[in-house]
Amino acid sequence: MLQVLYIFIPMLAAILVPFLYKRMKNIHTGWFVLAVPATLAVIYATYIAQVAEGEVFIAELPWIPSLDISIVSYLDGLSLLFSLLITGIGSLVVLYSIFYLDKHKEKLHNFYVYLLLFMSAMLGVVQSDHLITLYFFWELTSISSFLLIGYWYNRDASRFGALKSMMITVGGGLMMLGGFVLLYLMGGTYSIRELIVMAPNLVDQPLFTWSLVLLLLGAFTKSAQFPFYIWLPDAMEAPTPVSAYLHSATMVKAGIYLVARFTPIFAASELWVWLVTGVGLLTLFWGSFFAVKQTDLKGILAFSTVSQLGLIMSLLGASAVAFHANDTVDTIKFAAYAAIFHLINHATFKGSLFMIAGIVDHETGTRDIRKLGGLMSIMPISFTVAAIGSLSMAGLPPFNGFLSKEMFLTAMLALQKFEFFGFETWGALFPIIAWIASIFTFIYSFYFVFRTFNGNYKPEQLPHKPHEAPMGMLISPILLAALVVIIFFIPNLIGNTFVKPAVQAIQPFLYDTPQAVDIHVSAWHGINPELLMTIGIIIIGVLLFVALPKWQGIYQRFPQAFTLNNAYDKIMQGLGVGLNRLSRRYMTGSMRHYLLYMFSGIAIIVIGSLFVKDAFSLSFQGASPIRPYELILIVVLLIGTTITILAKSRLTAIIGLGAVGYTVALFFVIFNAPDLALTQLVIETISVALFLLAFYHLPKLGKREERMRFQLNRAIVSIAVGVMVTLVALSAHSQKLIPSIAKYYEETVYSLAGGGNIVNVILVDYRGFDTLFEITVLGIAGMAILAMIKLRMNRKEKTHENK
Repeated sequence: MLQVLYIFIPMLAAILVPFLYKRMKNIHTGWFVLAVPATLAVIYATYIAQVAEGEVFIAELPWIPSLDISIVSYLDGLSLLFSLLITGIGSLVVLYSIFYLDKHKEKLHNFYVYLLLFMSAMLGVVQSDHLITLYFFWELTSISSFLLIGYWYNRDASRFGALKSMMITVGGGLMMLGGFVLLYLMGGTYSIRELIVMAPNLVDQPLFTWSLVLLLLGAFTKSAQFPFYIWLPDAMEAPTPVSAYLHSATMVKAGIYLVARFTPIFAASELWVWLVTGVGLLTLFWGSFFAVKQTDLKGILAFSTVSQLGLIMSLLGASAVAFHANDTVDTIKFAAYAAIFHLINHATFKGSLFMIAGIVDHETGTRDIRKLGGLMSIMPISFTVAAIGSLSMAGLPPFNGFLSKEMFLTAMLALQKFEFFGFETWGALFPIIAWIASIFTFIYSFYFVFRTFNGNYKPEQLPHKPHEAPMGMLISPILLAALVVIIFFIPNLIGNTFVKPAVQAIQPFLYDTPQAVDIHVSAWHGINPELLMTIGIIIIGVLLFVALPKWQGIYQRFPQAFTLNNAYDKIMQGLGVGLNRLSRRYMTGSMRHYLLYMFSGIAIIVIGSLFVKDAFSLSFQGASPIRPYELILIVVLLIGTTITILAKSRLTAIIGLGAVGYTVALFFVIFNAPDLALTQLVIETISVALFLLAFYHLPKLGKREERMRFQLNRAIVSIAVGVMVTLVALSAHSQKLIPSIAKYYEETVYSLAGGGNIVNVILVDYRGFDTLFEITVLGIAGMAILAMIKLRMNRKEKTHENK
């Protein structure tokens, strides 16, 4: 139980944040918030040793038992690693935010509430074993990230970026939900663990491919894969602590986690391998190529994040091939290892770089790289951290990015050796694309650090006089930069502790335990193709970086009209204009028109469903005979209805309406429903009395000087509604698609509810919530009426006093 509650600790702590912010204004709210992720990081660290040995921890909290929905916390190597990243990086981000966000200028209570809500959502995503609860937390990350990105809501760019991210990620999430539903239909369970066990039996089912595609749409939108990456650069309008958290260690990694978690289920599919690997490589190339175009520091990092996510995604796609590989080629088996290893490395160097970008902006007043330069001597610590992070991102030793980049190249080269899934043809392009993308990765890494800290100092273009950041703001990036170097020298300690348990979770059919993952990481493997590719990357990368001013202008030749961002803008503008026009056509302000639309829709849907589903049948077997006095009541009912409609005086209309109500009450008496009859009599008596009391204020029914024109559309709708009600009534009487619940009420009204009057028991017990809500509505209406009466009385008293 406690394991499940850990997920909700940040959410519960968020409730206290506004009170702390209000009552302790002299203390930065971040100091209180810092205790939450730091404590959780320590708690999750206690699981490391046991999970590294292959143990799994499961806890369940029932949520909606009637629908078989529970919150299941599943801690294995993969989910524990992500939980540690979420809480560990989260602690450093909160510490950084304490010095970055001014407690006097910023609405810190909003910021930290959103951040803690997002933290709980991410923990729920990576630990959920239940498909529905995973989706719940997944969409909660979209909502909370929307709030974080739009934190500076007074800026147009922030609101636009927040809306864009939510539109794309929520849309992908809905697609993912469809994939989850199809998985449930195939496997009969919501448990991911159980679905993995039955994976070999799911491959041949007709819904398998649809489920695969829908799930990948959710993963690709969240992890900013091509062509859905366009939301991530706009999300850079968020405060830098948010960018450092969401886009280096958490939100964008949710899609990576999803692909990793579901790889054991879908790895047998050729489509999965090609889509994940191909889209990942395309994203890697696209992001790295366009990162060099950017002039905003966070824009460069945004596109670099896109490219790095593509790298990890392509490795996960390659890891799926290992489920089919034979023993002659072992190199591909560590693609999953390389993916997880690079995921850790990326969190360290990208988190530090985002924080440095925020420091540069904070201390100089700008993130425009064209205005920056020569800051190395002014901000030496920031330059050192930026250099470590950038060189690691470029894949140079002695930094951790070099190790995982070499493994990436090895995996791409190994794909050519497989003679299935078509890798012997188009698969040969994979290492070429990977190599070219790595060259641009090298360029944008150097572009970020050296254009910012080297070159000419331009004080006249800087809004603020630059100086080194306060030590409090530097602690977090320094710690991350230290990890970048440390991991390079102890890669196997990290591998044995964190990477191998995660790999075993991704490839359970290959490895029974984490210790079975026989992979050893080292910086030197002799002279091999990977080393030669790296040398080529460095040489060509340096040459292109030096010549950057001469060829960077090619980006201006790309027509803006053909960009994905422009396509998104046009779609949103078209939808806005088109829907506005549509709404203006049917939102006429006429109640008659609205009823016409509603009745038409209901009639079409119901009548169509009856005949398409062959649900209509007509049978008078068992029907009671129509007695003479019932015919008399029907005639009275028709006469009363006609009088009410055609009456030319208010009193006549009231009498006709009362006659209709009392006739219906008589029908209830005849049909042995005394409770309904009594209720109907009371309601009609009160209604008639109220009409008479308000008689003076009722609208006059003057003589009609002209006859109403016959309108065919209204006649058709009226007839259709009448036919619909008649068909439904006859069909409901003639057939029973499902057993009637009346028998259940008869059998349990006394034994379960302890009542003798079945109608009262249904209203009070079986439909208790319905009755409660009705009473609540009446109570709210009563309070509103009382408030209006008091308001009117107060106005009269004030008027009297003024006189």
